[in-house]
Amino acid sequence: MKFQLLIFLFSTFLPIDILPSGGDEVIGFWLTDDGKAKVEIYKDQGKYNGKIVWLKEPLNESGMAKLDKKNPDKALQSRPILGMNLIQGFEYYDGRWVNGEVYDPEDGKAYSCKLTLKRGKLEVRGFIGISMFGRTVVWTRTQP
Repeated sequence: MKFQLLIFLFSTFLPIDILPSGGDEVIGFWLTDDGKAKVEIYKDQGKYNGKIVWLKEPLNESGMAKLDKKNPDKALQSRPILGMNLIQGFEYYDGRWVNGEVYDPEDGKAYSCKLTLKRGKLEVRGFIGISMFGRTVVWTRTQP
């Protein structure tokens, strides 16, 4: 009985951020490295995705919503950038989120990607082929 009480007390007062979460610690709002967008990462059907929920400059020169003009799929060129999924399909494995992709609306290309959470920052590594040939940006957790 004393052992059960000790376990209960220990688990009750243990800080939440050091308990294993199975990957959900990435869920929330992130400011991109250039400060141009906020991305909300969420879990859907066991996979982690992220959509753009805020843009520093949401309108184009004509005062209209910025569209995905550089997308090679003509059918997608009329979709607004605000609200689109920027990252999708990630699975949590061994402290990283893998097997997903990141889309860059500035060049209209999708890249293989992995996410790593380090000291409260999210490292987003996009690459072609193997991750050695890629680029990492660091996102910062933020409020909605």
